[in-house]
Amino acid sequence: MIRSTEQLRNDALAIWQAGVDAVRSDALVQEQVRVAEDVLTIGADAWRLDQIDRIAVVGCGKAGAGMAAGLERALGQQVLADKRVVGWVNVPDDCVRPLNRIHLHGARPPGINEPTQAGVEGADRILELVGSLNRRDLCICLISGGGSALLPAPVSSIRLKDKLDVTRHLSGSGANIQQLNTVRKHLSRIKGGGLAGACRAGQMVVLIISDVLGDPLDVIASGPTVPDPSTPADALAVLEQFDARQAGICDAVFDHLQQADKAVSQKSAPLPNVRVTHRILGNNRTAVEAAAREANRRGYATTTDAAERLEGDAENVGRRLAQFAVAMRAAGQPACLISGGEPTVRLVPAEQRGLGGRNQQLVLAALDHLATRPGETAQDIVLLSGGTDGEDGPTDAAGAWLDQRVLQQMQTLRLEPQEFLRRNDAYRFFEPLEALIRTGPTHTNVCDLRIVLVSG
Repeated sequence: MIRSTEQLRNDALAIWQAGVDAVRSDALVQEQVRVAEDVLTIGADAWRLDQIDRIAVVGCGKAGAGMAAGLERALGQQVLADKRVVGWVNVPDDCVRPLNRIHLHGARPPGINEPTQAGVEGADRILELVGSLNRRDLCICLISGGGSALLPAPVSSIRLKDKLDVTRHLSGSGANIQQLNTVRKHLSRIKGGGLAGACRAGQMVVLIISDVLGDPLDVIASGPTVPDPSTPADALAVLEQFDARQAGICDAVFDHLQQADKAVSQKSAPLPNVRVTHRILGNNRTAVEAAAREANRRGYATTTDAAERLEGDAENVGRRLAQFAVAMRAAGQPACLISGGEPTVRLVPAEQRGLGGRNQQLVLAALDHLATRPGETAQDIVLLSGGTDGEDGPTDAAGAWLDQRVLQQMQTLRLEPQEFLRRNDAYRFFEPLEALIRTGPTHTNVCDLRIVLVSG
């Protein structure tokens, strides 16, 4: 059956949404946390409630609000009261809402994935809270993507501005998440195991929604509950690789790392008085596989590819997906490719830069590939890419899509995709074409989800 452009587009959006729905943070937490017959069970761990004096909840991330709400529902009103549950979770401002016992703290504005003074204040409150616990208390830590920026606690010799300058420089230079976090951990009191090290509870259970390919615990949110395997020398090497000193990064950053490198080769592990267990609740593959089930249900022959390692440049990924789309169309049957990952974008200088994000840049590169190939069109193709958190760069869009209508509208308005690509301005390219995905906060975050559909 040949599907219309409109049906293809609607199918692509529905398949993408099915992937996002499968990693809803509140539902993922409620699947793991149960109270029955005076026993609290979290994953494979279980406690008699009479063995616990208090329960404290801390955390950070774009999924933090949903995770906290799901945890309160799973614990139930009686446990919340009896165990004097108290909590503090740093989240983006547009995710703040009132909960029963857990305070959601706005730690940064929406769409601006950078540390703020409000985030520092929240991180200090979290450190105070975990330091006030005792061995009969249980600490539940909720960690999700975006936690690095939402949980800033600079070392005493570094100003927040210094850390912000480092983050902006590395991000704009194309550093990947591992490189960014290697530096951030060694400039922080809370990352790289610092949160677990400060905790005085007898047990810390860490529930994680992973936004890092391969789910490395020391990288997700910069590993606040995991001993840091990197060294200050590794952080210095990253700064050197991206010419940070020449870019004007403050000398205090280098001084701190050099002094730390002389003192220790690696950060100390969490203090032995707290037993820490980790549980991954959902990740990119969870979303990809759920989207595939929806594609199969809608009659598409489906292939999946959930990246396990870094993908490189978003424009290259977009052009590669466009090539796949053309090959799929030539096969002559309704087909779907679902892929997940997190590419990078090399930003032009701020004074030249437009507005966009990696998903929009990816789709624009795919569109440019189709538009510049002689005799090629987007006929019978839809290609969509969106961030599962509902945020793509500093914009109100999760991503964008292309189809034949978008390509024709582009030609009618005489938009030149290469010029918009050059200045990282994909948002302003897709906005007049009405081809942006806008969801608002999804309260989850498992990297990006891409859908390629052909009608056959």
